[in-house]
Amino acid sequence: MTDAFLSRYDAFLLDVDGVLVRDVEPIGGAVDALARLQDLGCVYLLTNNSTRSRAQHAERLSRSGFSISSDRVLPSSYLAAEYLSDTLGAISIWTIGEEGLRNELAAAGHRLADAPDAVDALVVGMDRGLTYDGLASAFVALRCGARFIAANEDGTYPTPNGLRPGAGAMVGALRGMGFAPDVVIGKPSPIAFRMALARLALPRERVVMIGDRLETDILGGRDAGIDTALVLSGISSTEDVERTGIRPTWIAEDLAALSHGEVVRTVEQ
Repeated sequence: MTDAFLSRYDAFLLDVDGVLVRDVEPIGGAVDALARLQDLGCVYLLTNNSTRSRAQHAERLSRSGFSISSDRVLPSSYLAAEYLSDTLGAISIWTIGEEGLRNELAAAGHRLADAPDAVDALVVGMDRGLTYDGLASAFVALRCGARFIAANEDGTYPTPNGLRPGAGAMVGALRGMGFAPDVVIGKPSPIAFRMALARLALPRERVVMIGDRLETDILGGRDAGIDTALVLSGISSTEDVERTGIRPTWIAEDLAALSHGEVVRTVEQ
């Protein structure tokens, strides 16, 4: 099966959490698997994790034994900053989010405001230190007319100790106040895939999205017109495939198995 899978692709888009690591712990065999895919083609990491900047993601992965340059990491923090620059130029922003999100917004030339009542946009990502006052300040920004940009809406986040609330919990709190995002950047949004595929400049049939979550990695990849591979080392299971009807092109136990072509095709082409 090795040739049947690996020889089909010149580029690999990989999720991070649940594919390479759980929090900071590498998943078994993933370090060597990433290196093998890098030898076979072009690799970009396309992650909804907005808590870190590109540089912070690359540094974190380096500490876990992976070799990846920061320019090959596309977190939703960076994609949100670039999207706003492309569509609105440099603007004033209020955030719910962590250091990585703020770093990417500032690096793109946006101004991080000192108060929420006169900003152009509210950008919301995962925030493990979120407080009631933080939600109240975001509410003020939205009441005053700020555009609502969600870095992603992942409901959960995998850790070595099990699932924890993701950015979707923060976005959901604002939905509960009557505000829905104007734009969602991260997977499965077509924005994330459009920005990633623009960097590859390859025919879509030569690109595969590898991820652990059906409703983001697999659904978004499918809708972007590329093949997808579900690894069972993170969120979604084979039972979830049947339950949701979101069917990847391939399924593998983990990235190590996939890098050796140990996959099962689920979609005939």
